[in-house]
Amino acid sequence: MVLNITMIGTGSAFAKKYDNNNALIEKNGFRLLVDCGITLPKALHQQGISFQELDGVLISHIHGDHVGGLEEYAFQMMFKYNRKPVLYLAETLVEPLWEQTLRGGLTQELLEKLDDFFDVRALEPNIEIEIHEGLSVKLLQTKHIANKPSYSFIFNKTFFYSADMRFDPALLRQLVDEGVTTIYHDCQLEAPGVVHASLEELLSLPEDIQEKIWLMHYGDAIEQYRGRTGSMRIVEQHKSYPIQ
Repeated sequence: MVLNITMIGTGSAFAKKYDNNNALIEKNGFRLLVDCGITLPKALHQQGISFQELDGVLISHIHGDHVGGLEEYAFQMMFKYNRKPVLYLAETLVEPLWEQTLRGGLTQELLEKLDDFFDVRALEPNIEIEIHEGLSVKLLQTKHIANKPSYSFIFNKTFFYSADMRFDPALLRQLVDEGVTTIYHDCQLEAPGVVHASLEELLSLPEDIQEKIWLMHYGDAIEQYRGRTGSMRIVEQHKSYPIQ
């Protein structure tokens, strides 16, 4: 069975039409949520999926459009479904996720640490880890904002999924040379990119890399750019795609 990905949302942090850029990866009956942003709880509900149907969530970094829905996720799982959800994240994100993001909203009575709400699985970057039969992930720290760790993911050796990532042509070249066949890349439509790769920058990539790229995490003006993305394709919200 191939890996299947459905984008619950494909929008940037400021997009209003397409929801936060969060994904659902499915393999051999296992459902992994990739990031859990502010709009995720409603967007997931609109697609007829409840939190209890998820087998875990993988977090890339602690911006609101990637973790803003975790408070509701934790509370629903605790008080509605009576179980802890599995939370996968880099070791370096465990403390800041709790201390800088979730502590204020989740703390109550004797519930006062991340482990009270989640089954925390801290992952070591640069090491491929099988999180379910047939589904492996490798975390790569990628450039986004100085002193704010952010991780992109390689699934099953061939599928690269960027988090918020600056333009890094050397990394993309290396990934393709090492066997990555599909790249889901965040894209800021208007230049300059600053903390995201801009469409203009991505269009400067060689053809053999562009052919492997699917654009996501875009702004509401994406319709104006159809036919203007070179050999790169646009990931559609709510549509499912098989990844070989």
